[in-house]
Amino acid sequence: MAKEQDAIQRALEKLEKWAYVNLVRFNKAKCKALNMDQGNPWYQYRLGDEGIENSPTKEDLGIQVDEKLDMSQQCVLTALKINCILGCIKSSMGSRLRR
Repeated sequence: MAKEQDAIQRALEKLEKWAYVNLVRFNKAKCKALNMDQGNPWYQYRLGDEGIENSPTKEDLGIQVDEKLDMSQQCVLTALKINCILGCIKSSMGSRLRR
């Protein structure tokens, strides 16, 4: 497992060097590491001189992913959003008669 973690860390170092050369700045506070291997302790990755926070879940493009790739949390969040929208529609209607 250490080989994969070292390879990822080297890729992060290359990314940091590329960003420096191309004058690109990362918001490192928004960078998170999602560990997909439940049997091993989390590895502390670094981007430049700052550590990347480990997170049990990650949301990207509106999709929530956890280390098990389980979609149940995504379904719960989607249902909550839909119920909020339906509640707004229901409260904004003056009458719910079919006419």
